Amino acid sequence: MLYDPAAFEPLTDEPWDEAGVRDGIAAIVADADAAFDPDTLWPAHEWDGWHAALPMKNLYVGAAGVVFALDDLRRRGLAETTLDLPSVAASTLERWRAEPDYMEGEVLPEPPESALFLGETGILLVCHLLGLDVDAELEARIRANVGSNETEELFWGTPGTLLAAVHAGLDAAARESADALASRRDEEGLWTQHLWGSEFKAIGASHGAVANVRALLHVDDPRNEELRRDTNRILVGRATWEDGQVNWTSESKLQWDVGTPGILVATRDYLDEELLLAGAETVWRAGAHGDEKGHGICHGTAGNGFALLAAFERTQDELWLGRARRFAVHALAQAARMPARYSLFTGGPGTALFAAACLDADARYPLLERR
Repeated sequence: MLYDPAAFEPLTDEPWDEAGVRDGIAAIVADADAAFDPDTLWPAHEWDGWHAALPMKNLYVGAAGVVFALDDLRRRGLAETTLDLPSVAASTLERWRAEPDYMEGEVLPEPPESALFLGETGILLVCHLLGLDVDAELEARIRANVGSNETEELFWGTPGTLLAAVHAGLDAAARESADALASRRDEEGLWTQHLWGSEFKAIGASHGAVANVRALLHVDDPRNEELRRDTNRILVGRATWEDGQVNWTSESKLQWDVGTPGILVATRDYLDEELLLAGAETVWRAGAHGDEKGHGICHGTAGNGFALLAAFERTQDELWLGRARRFAVHALAQAARMPARYSLFTGGPGTALFAAACLDADARYPLLERR
């Protein structure tokens, strides 16, 4: 079985309506504005804030991620927040430095502060994007991760801080990070992660090779063609086929962070087209995630929808854009129906970014790619 059908629900029959989608995005922004408190930032969902120091501040499920999404939507002209985003970002950084929101008891990679999604680097990046003078601090965090962090993945390791350097225009730090990361790739074309007290190799988007390669491709280098070729070879060899569909996980998961959706998004410009389309078909036939996973971009409906945008970008077949937009309509309805969740990767702000991507027919996943 490629995935558990019970984890999914049928897609809505409600048609794509641009005005309605824009209203749904604006509603998410208005709700985030109303829920903000200067002292407590945003309330945390139980999963997002599990055994962590509240309020949540990080880029993944905390205030920095919400600020990033609100700023991105504002720049696109889709919704004008009432919040002073630079002030909120500065406050978030100050609060994180006073009490980082690492999960209690978690085995932290060194140096944990340099993590893009779960450390200070992500918050500093948001501050930079909002025009705050933090470049020296941000570059120091990025460079601290180059040779000492053994996680070799997006959330904590050099792949994430390489992306931070790219977004911040820190070209020398990006080159240094890319060269170090590429040098640690093994003969299989993979990296060994040291995470959660264990050692493993992975290929997926959140903790695996395809995200590492996507990060490396931001830095122009002769090795990039080999990276594309070798990663495609690995994916061809490891694909599991069933009835014209494909997935790449032994855990039967079908979501951005584990399995087909994230792999398609990260490799859409070089993956064997037969695999790309079979994977997109898998996502489409599965439908929307149910309430357990929800609508977010990490492991929910919106994250899977990005895979359909990837198929559209590759083929320019309007079928795939229409399917992605069906996912956006469904995800916005889930966001309106379910309890509000203030998080870039698991909540409404990320879902709003996916809906915006469908408006623009833009397959670039938030933060993983430069816009």
